[in-house]
Amino acid sequence: MQPIHSTQPFPQPHAPPPWWYVLRLIRAHPMLYTLSSLGIIAMYVWPVLPTLLIARLFNVVEDRTPLFDVRTAVIWVALAYVAQILGRSLLGLAWPAEKNLYVAGKALMRHNLLRRILQQPGASALPTGSSPGEAVSRLRDDLEHVIDFVGWTADPIGQLIVVAIALVTLLQINVPITLVALLPLLVVLIAINRINRSLQLARKASAESIGAVTGLLGELFGAAQAIKVAGAEAHVVGYLQRVGERRRQASLRDSLLNELVDAIAEGSGHVSTGLMLIAGAQALQSGGLSVGEFTVFTAYVAHLAFVTSMIGGVVKRYRQMGVSLTRAIMLFQNAAPESLVQPVHDLPLWHTSITPSLPPMPRTDDALRVFEARDITFRYPNSERGIANLNLSIRRGEFVVITGRIGSGKTTLLRVLLGLLPADAGQLLWNNVPIATPGDFLVPPRVAYTPQTPRLFSETLRDNILLGLPIHGAGAVDLDAALIQAVLERDVPLLEHGLDTRIGPRGIKLSGGQMQRAAAARMFVRNPDLLVFDDLSSALDIETEQLLWARLAARSGITCLVVSNREAALRRADRVLVLNEDGELQNLAI
Repeated sequence: MQPIHSTQPFPQPHAPPPWWYVLRLIRAHPMLYTLSSLGIIAMYVWPVLPTLLIARLFNVVEDRTPLFDVRTAVIWVALAYVAQILGRSLLGLAWPAEKNLYVAGKALMRHNLLRRILQQPGASALPTGSSPGEAVSRLRDDLEHVIDFVGWTADPIGQLIVVAIALVTLLQINVPITLVALLPLLVVLIAINRINRSLQLARKASAESIGAVTGLLGELFGAAQAIKVAGAEAHVVGYLQRVGERRRQASLRDSLLNELVDAIAEGSGHVSTGLMLIAGAQALQSGGLSVGEFTVFTAYVAHLAFVTSMIGGVVKRYRQMGVSLTRAIMLFQNAAPESLVQPVHDLPLWHTSITPSLPPMPRTDDALRVFEARDITFRYPNSERGIANLNLSIRRGEFVVITGRIGSGKTTLLRVLLGLLPADAGQLLWNNVPIATPGDFLVPPRVAYTPQTPRLFSETLRDNILLGLPIHGAGAVDLDAALIQAVLERDVPLLEHGLDTRIGPRGIKLSGGQMQRAAAARMFVRNPDLLVFDDLSSALDIETEQLLWARLAARSGITCLVVSNREAALRRADRVLVLNEDGELQNLAI
């Protein structure tokens, strides 16, 4: 795949072209697409038909046909308009299908994209240089543009039918005037083709600038405390203004080019109408056209002008959709780009903001007896830093502490053991069985992990601990026991709204110790077989730290792997392993 900031406007050569993805999305929901398309096509075609009856009425009047025939013509025209009103009413049934098509298409692509991201090792889930905020922009905005175009694919069908009806009718009446009416359509297509490259680059620059602002805002919210401590508010605000200005300029250029295309298309339609009226009026005056035929020209050229402007919009949207598609499939990294639209059977969809609770966490029948790492090696790219030929064995009920100097690779070691970083060599085993995909396997209820800097969300403390788990009914978890285990029971009553207190972006309303203990409570409430802590007590006072480890040690059969240099953790250890600067483990006698 190309780098994340590639200037290439379309998918890479080995990826299918944009239209292939559109067809796959249509095939994923054929019934919804059919219902939606019938409504859109009828919207174009239906107004064209009454024109022929109206023209016949004018011819009847002009030829001074007996009154009975005039009345008959009026009745037919009235019936045509009644049918048109009924038809437009029936078209309303197609809009729900179109809305459901959008929801289903977006859900399918987001499901596949998120599944790919979550299957990646945690440290490399996103491409190099791509921030979480930018990834959110692609999941939200770029996929929105892709599925929006799927809905637009029915428009060209209706437009072509209208053009065919109009051209056949008009050519039968007057060939020269018809050719004059077609000239603006050619002008629009030539103009869009000339500025095609500019359209693509402008859309790409606009999308990237939006992602840059989104990513920066996410980072600023998470680092608000550090910014204030450093007194860097003015510098940060200035940088945000510069990024925002780049976004404004990119969005302005994108909007101007879009407006230019629309103006060319709409203006060409008006010019076509004007030229046709001039030519038609001369033909009418000279007797070359009847009143009815002139009526047909007037009506159909108006339709052609509208279709001309719409064709310009479809071509423009297709080019821009290709840019959005490229940005989205880049998040797949080395996976097949076709996976973006891979069908998912029985994908659940919710059309409201109320989603069902998570199902009870299943218990596995392979409870931990021993977790092993054999000859594990990991080196950071273009670096000698990492771990080499590491062997480790943890048995059920053990409290194992890994210690070492700062920078020796203790955090790297944990991330490799949990599959958050892909090992270059070696094997991980659970109960003597090799683990094929550690990142998928070593998760609750087998393993729970608290990193050195816990990841909290701008929700309530309760939501941050439970993350959707139920506290009532089937599969209910014991939240109170988890709070006590994490030594949080004394802190919760002091918060503004207790467990329902919103803790702000990344838990900014909590102290460092409260953030670590909230993350620990998240682990405990899942009751895993193996607890993995990365310097959990670094922000705790001595009394709280000792109480936390004492409560943990009091639980029978608990298994812990702890990275720490703190005395309280070392005193509780059954074994202490020292990670030296060469990335090798050594047993420390205790």
